[in-house]
Amino acid sequence: MTTKRSPAQKKTGGAIDAPNPPGPEIFNPLRQAMWRRPGFLIRRLTQIGQAIFFDLCKSESITPLQVGMLTALSMNPWLDQKAIGRELSLDRTTTAEVLKRLVDRGFVETRVNPDDRRSRLSVITKEGLKLINDLQESIHRSQELLIEPLSPDDRAVFMKLLVQLVDAHEKMDRRN
Repeated sequence: MTTKRSPAQKKTGGAIDAPNPPGPEIFNPLRQAMWRRPGFLIRRLTQIGQAIFFDLCKSESITPLQVGMLTALSMNPWLDQKAIGRELSLDRTTTAEVLKRLVDRGFVETRVNPDDRRSRLSVITKEGLKLINDLQESIHRSQELLIEPLSPDDRAVFMKLLVQLVDAHEKMDRRN
């Protein structure tokens, strides 16, 4: 997925440069409206984060969601599809599609659950573990680059607020 760049951004070698130095900004009513919407900004930040991830991990042709699933399976082998979805906050369809892609690529192995023959258990393969290990530095760097524009104190506050928001909404979802 490609992301649109604002006119202030230009592409250089796959990376996005910072906007031009401060100066008089041209009034943009759409920007004024959209930049007051947390949902828009969160979606945009997700796009930026994915672009950074893909730039650093492009040689592996893997998505952040696939990395998340491989990470979950590396820490919790032999999970069923429901448990994987619960761990990553994914719906059944998305979980099944991502698992299928990882199985097709040889990064995950599945087998019938002996306790419930209707479900399948999944485990990361040696190839999947090797991929995750090979990508660790790039994954970590992509996360650093995403919040790099913030000061160290602001990074800590930002992360604390993100956790607070997600936790509060997940608790509300469980009550409903």
